[in-house]
Amino acid sequence: MRIGLLTEGGYPYVSGDAGLWCDRLVRGLGQHEFDIYALSRTERQEDQGWIQLPPQVGRVRTAPLWTAHDDGVVHGRRARRRFSEAYEELLAAVCGGPRTASSEAPEAPRDPADSAGAEADRFASALYGLAELARDEGGLAAALRSENAVRVLERACRAPGALRTARTARVPDLLTVAAHIERALRPLSLDWYEDDALGSADLCHAAAGGAAALPGLLARHFLGVPLLVTEYGVHLRAHYLAAATLEEAPAVRALLAAFHGRLTTEVYRAAVLVTPGNTHARRWQERCGADRAKLRTVHPGMEAARFADVGEGVRGSRCADPDTLVWVGRVEPAKDLISLLHSFAEIRKAEPRTRLRIVGAPAEDPDAAAYLAHCKALAAQLFPDEAEGVHAVGDNPVSFEEIGGPEIPSLAEAYACGALVVLSSVVEGFPVSLVEAMLCGRATVSTDVGAVVEVIGGTGLVVPPRNPRALAEACVALLRDPERRERLGAAARARALELFTVEQNITAFHGIYLEIVSHSPVRRPVVDEEGEPLPFGVPAEAHVPGRWTESRFMTARRPRWAEGAPVRATVPPPTPVPVSVGEGA
Repeated sequence: MRIGLLTEGGYPYVSGDAGLWCDRLVRGLGQHEFDIYALSRTERQEDQGWIQLPPQVGRVRTAPLWTAHDDGVVHGRRARRRFSEAYEELLAAVCGGPRTASSEAPEAPRDPADSAGAEADRFASALYGLAELARDEGGLAAALRSENAVRVLERACRAPGALRTARTARVPDLLTVAAHIERALRPLSLDWYEDDALGSADLCHAAAGGAAALPGLLARHFLGVPLLVTEYGVHLRAHYLAAATLEEAPAVRALLAAFHGRLTTEVYRAAVLVTPGNTHARRWQERCGADRAKLRTVHPGMEAARFADVGEGVRGSRCADPDTLVWVGRVEPAKDLISLLHSFAEIRKAEPRTRLRIVGAPAEDPDAAAYLAHCKALAAQLFPDEAEGVHAVGDNPVSFEEIGGPEIPSLAEAYACGALVVLSSVVEGFPVSLVEAMLCGRATVSTDVGAVVEVIGGTGLVVPPRNPRALAEACVALLRDPERRERLGAAARARALELFTVEQNITAFHGIYLEIVSHSPVRRPVVDEEGEPLPFGVPAEAHVPGRWTESRFMTARRPRWAEGAPVRATVPPPTPVPVSVGEGA
């Protein structure tokens, strides 16, 4: 089958999110053909280029989200009126205002659930109306950046019944929100929604929610291509966390949160299936409006072979220092290395010979480098250089290192140099470093955040976040019990090999692909070599309603002639058996 893989800021670019698991998925499913539709986030990402693609990638089509190209489309009076009506309806659904004059005005539902469903329908109708206008006129770039778009947004914010916070929006706030919505809706103006593009795919697989899934929504709307959405990090949750750190006006935060919430609801509703990466993400998706019947957890796959030597204790691999703790990851405030250092101070009081090795580079965030410098200064303050004797050179028990140096040439060596791996995060999605430590057969002490409990099971110790004393007590307990460390490490490796390998991830998606396509086939006209319709090219039973055409995942409304129970064939009466004269006497 042909898969249209939809990404944003990731695969096939060298840098970006979700690139690694997408590459493993494409390479692992060599029997299928993949077309990549990628949205780039920055100019720097495009300049860095692509990774080497496998032969099963048929074509790659890209579009930038970081800049808006002038498509040169000038709308006439009728097109401008269509845009104003659809855009006003979209923003009214976001702001929570009354229905516009151009829309239908049914009786207001009393049930809050019905009201939420009506608003979701309102947003979806307006969104697809804008998409149809973009398809008919050639784009919406100029219209979304026009003064008229800002005026429509202002009317929606000032309308009766709008969000209280939205009513406080000033002109700079309106300009900020309008620019953000324009950026998010740029995929509407792409030329990907034709029969020779996404229309040729049997299935659209969005590697994330939000803008990455928007082309899949339109492919489903225009072409009937089923949509699969995978979220290893919930897009709406990421938006909430990012918005909390920005110094934006309350009106901006409220309007953008409402817009992304409506878009996420429509993505979940239109998708045939949604595959979260863990139970933590699944709970977020349910709270954001996803139907529980559509959710199916597929854990990310890790490459176990690179950790095999360390995990199996192969001769020649580095032996663990029984007095060394290891932390591996990206240095950023969410990892809470400050609490880890304070916890290590308590550990040193109980076990003076213990050392801590922090392995990792700062994240791309500009504040991450400053955070790393702060951690180093705190470590120097808490642990002055110590020396065993008067003539010995002092040494700090805390070291900050990066992978690739002479001491730690590879990622597996980072986990191999310690007997205990520590995770001190306060915010975590799927803890990749924890799974890597499990594959290396290391005992772990982790904070109870994100999917940590789901991943670790009963093969490690879990403590509350931001609790240095509890973290220290758990580490000391394992440092003093080497047999328990070995048992936990062996159990952790067995669990990781069973649940978190690339092979299980690829097998799961292969089955999901076949299931979706078998239940939701794309109906295309069958033509002969001259392009003429081929009579009887599609079997007659494909058009007959019945159990073979129904899908437990289909959510789109069927035609009226297909509604209701299928007609059962009439069972002929049994043929009487002739009885010979004299029988039965």
